[in-house]
Amino acid sequence: MVGKIVCISLIATFVLLSGCQPPASGDAAGMRYPILYMQLQKTDLPTQLPIPVENIKPRQIQDTWGAARSEGRKHEGLDIFAKRGTAVQSTTQGIVLQVGTNHLGGKVVWIMGPDLSRHYYAHLEDYAGQIQAGDWVEAGEVIGYVGNSGNAKNTLPHLHYGIYMQGQGAINPYPYLVPSS
Repeated sequence: MVGKIVCISLIATFVLLSGCQPPASGDAAGMRYPILYMQLQKTDLPTQLPIPVENIKPRQIQDTWGAARSEGRKHEGLDIFAKRGTAVQSTTQGIVLQVGTNHLGGKVVWIMGPDLSRHYYAHLEDYAGQIQAGDWVEAGEVIGYVGNSGNAKNTLPHLHYGIYMQGQGAINPYPYLVPSS
């Protein structure tokens, strides 16, 4: 019961901090894949993740973490620009928590990955195939396609990629995608 209260508290804090709709609770994911959920819970998030946009190289990514955004917000992720329709791939193995829309991100996919991290893929043009909440995905699996949905409708197509860690909220994804020199 304590774990459930902590999970609900973390999700509520996440929603308040991010301004995004919450993904399904970890408990729901745990019920569909109890062994895989436990495996994710016990696995550390790797220090290096693959770039989630097909054919994009580290030198093409700029660290946009913390940049000013509308309504006094700060950018809590990275914008990775690419041609509309370019494949977006999961950076980790995990459980799809949500496939849907929200005001800021437009078409989005949330995935729970190692250490119960949550990975946010936003401004998608479309989703891959029949992807749906509860699916298990592997790192590198196509989950959607670059677009400019949501509040990015007046920008060039790009993927907004965010990482949210339990107890920390949003963290800068840049060091996970671009190796330090």
